[in-house]
Amino acid sequence: MSLGARMAGISVAAAIELDRHAHATYALNHPDTLVVRADLDRVFDIALPQGEAPLVLFGGPPCQGFSTSNQRTRGGSNEKNWLYRAFVRLVSHVSPDWVVFENVRGILETEGGAFAANVERDLEALGYSVSSGLLNAAEFGVPQVRSRFFIVGRRNGQTPGLPSPAAGARVTVNDAIHDLPELPVGASVCELPYARPASTEYAKVLRGSAERVSGNLVTSNAAHIVERYRHVPQGGNWEDIPEDLMANYTDRQRCHTGIYRRLKGDAPSVVIGNFRKNMLIHPTADRGLSVREAARIQSFPDWYRFAGTIGLQQQQVGNAVPPLLAKAVFDHILAAAWDQVPSAPEATDNAAQVAVAPASRAA
Repeated sequence: MSLGARMAGISVAAAIELDRHAHATYALNHPDTLVVRADLDRVFDIALPQGEAPLVLFGGPPCQGFSTSNQRTRGGSNEKNWLYRAFVRLVSHVSPDWVVFENVRGILETEGGAFAANVERDLEALGYSVSSGLLNAAEFGVPQVRSRFFIVGRRNGQTPGLPSPAAGARVTVNDAIHDLPELPVGASVCELPYARPASTEYAKVLRGSAERVSGNLVTSNAAHIVERYRHVPQGGNWEDIPEDLMANYTDRQRCHTGIYRRLKGDAPSVVIGNFRKNMLIHPTADRGLSVREAARIQSFPDWYRFAGTIGLQQQQVGNAVPPLLAKAVFDHILAAAWDQVPSAPEATDNAAQVAVAPASRAA
């Protein structure tokens, strides 16, 4: 979300991140931001720049308890589902001009949507007018069908609602990754030259002027896993794998439809979540996605680096809000915010707003 805010022209003043590895990645990529490694519930004071620019506080409280992939502790008994209260408390303490809250669409289905309603109610009690709804990343220039729930709150004025889908054709997986290095199973050389020139606007923008790219790391799979990959066509999943190759699954009918799914090259991707555990398959190669391929599909620019082991990097990429989706939300509220300021700076002025970024979260 912070990267999307930066893309929109927001100066991110401070961030709060509990996870050690995500904190390291954040600090690496946001050198001008004060990055505090702390539990948000224990942060009671933080110095922020003073000025006339609108202040926006944004975050995504942990969502594991709301996710549809979690059917065991999905509800009011999951303590993580109540951590939104720390976010609301910080809103109360900071009193920002704008609030942006993000979570998975499952928050609308958990306990009949009570948690989402609680957040809206609590923000309204603090004097904010709120708008909320689902946004699909694929409708905002991201090559991935990924719906996320957003609440936008505004103090001293009505919210402008949520952004409308962007005009133009959807970006496909091939559009996103066609120029990246060709890799084998278990690829472990992080930085490599690009395989070919970028031929789509999406790849050109994320690639920039660099000649080499990092994150070319691929999970090392056993031979029988790779053999399963070979049987899955684009758009297919585990159901396309012969039964004799799936003997270790005691009940094939209980397999999740997202397991062993090969991405379609000519369409946006399915959700990039835990792509190692789900064994998402490259459109044409018989292997999983590299960290950089998944990051491209999430809309991270190639200069963005991820800290930690390959597993930790995969987790961070899958957990993230697609930066271009976040940018669309911040572009939308920036336009409304500066309509209220007589001497608004140009949109490229990076001092337009300051922000407090999210606590540790997962998608």
